[in-house]
Amino acid sequence: MNDHAYYMRQALAEARKAGERGEIPIGAVVVCRDRVIARAYNLTEALTDVTAHAEMQAITAAASTLGGKYLNECTLYVTVEPCVMCAGALGWAQLKCLVYGAEDEKRGYQRFAPQALHPKTEVVKGILADECAALMKNFFAGKRR
Repeated sequence: MNDHAYYMRQALAEARKAGERGEIPIGAVVVCRDRVIARAYNLTEALTDVTAHAEMQAITAAASTLGGKYLNECTLYVTVEPCVMCAGALGWAQLKCLVYGAEDEKRGYQRFAPQALHPKTEVVKGILADECAALMKNFFAGKRR
């Protein structure tokens, strides 16, 4: 199955879990051979760890499931464009494909480190972008009240 919207909806479900816990609502799933092998969301507040982004959690869980550090047969679905740190980690993991929803014009890797991903990583942008962006906007609007 190569239905990007289907898997992005699963990442959105993870993002909603993060938001319900007061975390920035970003979610991720890793798919390998048409099977979800990892699900994650931001845990920076819960773990008091600035590196506990959804993507980092998903990389760790997927590598554990696969029994190896390379994700060269995997696709990561994430609701928001990865930051430089996460893109670098995805590069080291040799991710096959990155699919994300909303762009992050302020902190996204494309702005600061567009070459951070592995050269063979395919990138698909804008899957359910409006829904992904709305989740973030609503979360931050609620924080400002």
